[in-house]
Amino acid sequence: MKRQTNLRILLRTLRVTSLKPHNDKMVIGWREWVTFPGLLEEAVKAKIDSGARTSAVHAVDIQTFTERGAPHVSFVLYPVQRRREPAVKCIAEVRDEREIMSSTGHRHPRYVIEIDVCLGGTTWPIEVTLADRALMGFRLLLGRQALKGGFWIDPSRSFIATRNSSGIAARYTNER
Repeated sequence: MKRQTNLRILLRTLRVTSLKPHNDKMVIGWREWVTFPGLLEEAVKAKIDSGARTSAVHAVDIQTFTERGAPHVSFVLYPVQRRREPAVKCIAEVRDEREIMSSTGHRHPRYVIEIDVCLGGTTWPIEVTLADRALMGFRLLLGRQALKGGFWIDPSRSFIATRNSSGIAARYTNER
């Protein structure tokens, strides 16, 4: 019995130790609140998905146009899951158009834009594709390219980074 108890303590110790940041990497959960500084002040609930290469944000009414010789896209974001308000009209320069394999295994062409994302007080630019994610559980999917090199993901926890930054979790977790 004593050996089994010692093994449990050792396993607990190993788990706790593995949650500590290594090499200045932030530990995040499988879902987190993020913002898009300069584009959208409303926090968006994101699914952290290391299985997805590319990030995707929920966008509707996607229209392309040319401005100063460069391709642009206008679209509407609904940052709050299962709600049509607020509706945020956005414009961004198109970085690329790519064939993306959806979660259903089908390939679809999607516009790629670059936006700044803020998670846990850290802001950096990422590429995201525009997709209608109305039927999905999250308005934003953060794929491994966006997370590359900067994070450890704890799949057993949620809202780790946002619990410690700017009160986002306190403001939104009870509302949604």
